[in-house]
Amino acid sequence: MRFDEVDHGRIVSSLDTRPDFANPLGTVHGGIAATLLDSAMGCAVHTTLPAGTGYTTLELKVNYIRAARTDGQTLTATGTVIHAGRRTATAEGKVLDEQGKLIAHATTTCMII
Repeated sequence: MRFDEVDHGRIVSSLDTRPDFANPLGTVHGGIAATLLDSAMGCAVHTTLPAGTGYTTLELKVNYIRAARTDGQTLTATGTVIHAGRRTATAEGKVLDEQGKLIAHATTTCMII
């Protein structure tokens, strides 16, 4: 996974698919998209926190829209903070394929620790 853009409250990350990411049907396993989304959204929350402050995912809701191929295409995730509070933060994210088609989208709630 690569971090392509890092801004306050926003992260863009990407990865290249490969055959060992396959589910039994031969497409990218949903857990790969979920991991990409969890990382992008969580890191977006991280950019809003003071140094030394931690966070952890409390809730992750993923909607899968279409399958992704395992042939080396780049999947790009954008995570954006919706709310950054004292005890919790929320964010949303999207995963797009190389053609800009939506693969999955998600929301998260993070606990600030």
